[in-house]
Amino acid sequence: MPLLSSHRRIIALTYTLLICLSPSLSAAASGPKRTGQSVVIHQGRDARVGTFVSNAWGFNTSSYWLEGPTGLILIDTQFLPSAGLRAVEVAERQTGKKVKLAIVLHPNPDKFNGTLALQKRGIRVITSAQVLAHIPAVHKLRKSWFYERYAPDYPAKAPAPESFGSKTRTLRAAGLTLKLHVLGKGCSAAHVVVGFDRHLFVGDLVANGHHAWLELGHMAQWRKRLMTLKAMKPKWVHPGRGPTAGAALLDGQMAYLDWVAKRVQTEKPTGALPDATLERLIQAVTKRFPARDYPIFLRLGLPAVWRTASVRNARGD
Repeated sequence: MPLLSSHRRIIALTYTLLICLSPSLSAAASGPKRTGQSVVIHQGRDARVGTFVSNAWGFNTSSYWLEGPTGLILIDTQFLPSAGLRAVEVAERQTGKKVKLAIVLHPNPDKFNGTLALQKRGIRVITSAQVLAHIPAVHKLRKSWFYERYAPDYPAKAPAPESFGSKTRTLRAAGLTLKLHVLGKGCSAAHVVVGFDRHLFVGDLVANGHHAWLELGHMAQWRKRLMTLKAMKPKWVHPGRGPTAGAALLDGQMAYLDWVAKRVQTEKPTGALPDATLERLIQAVTKRFPARDYPIFLRLGLPAVWRTASVRNARGD
């Protein structure tokens, strides 16, 4: 759905603030730094799964690798192409195997920006037809916010993964069998969730220890996506930001979305969101969830939640 021009201005302002004020994973900081160490985590629970986390300059974004008998599969390609290449190099050094395939989970830059850099390295990058269709418009908007700040470490052209099709399918790669679940609206307009044994790789449908990315305001649809994931009965859930945890992470994300939606509704949304109401909502959410990083996401996301609720109230839903 096209964003209103006023909402675009809010988003641009939010990202300006985010770049200046974003915290690190472990503590508040003055902002993202060009330097600093990325983080590599061995999941311990399963020796076949590893995690690469970018530094704050790349928004502490997680990419995962799966180790198969004949190679590696990378899940998500990072916000910065250099970080995507770093994730590949780390995974290959840790395992002694080559990345054969990468999968983009949804149309957000921290998932797709590293695509071309990986393709130039000879790595096949894939996503669903639905996610692929949304990438050009998302890239155009995000480039207007980020390109000058991050150039030359930001793609000038819209990344173009290959499409694996529009339906959920089973995929065999690197000696592993994966289930690629094609899902609809959630935090983004379309999603792929990767199932591997009892692992689920869900992207920003789940944020562990961070505020949710509410930019599109699809609260009801997002909850349906989480219910679908819960029905899969995973043992481990791997979020787009924050540490891996058990299936209870899905319940925690649903509880967060439900609380935010209900709190917004208490303000009886109609028309434009007043500034004073936005500040009151931000204060309420951060008080209820004080341990979550990136509270500035709320300044962008809550107006979208308000707008969705306002439309539903006007229809009498």
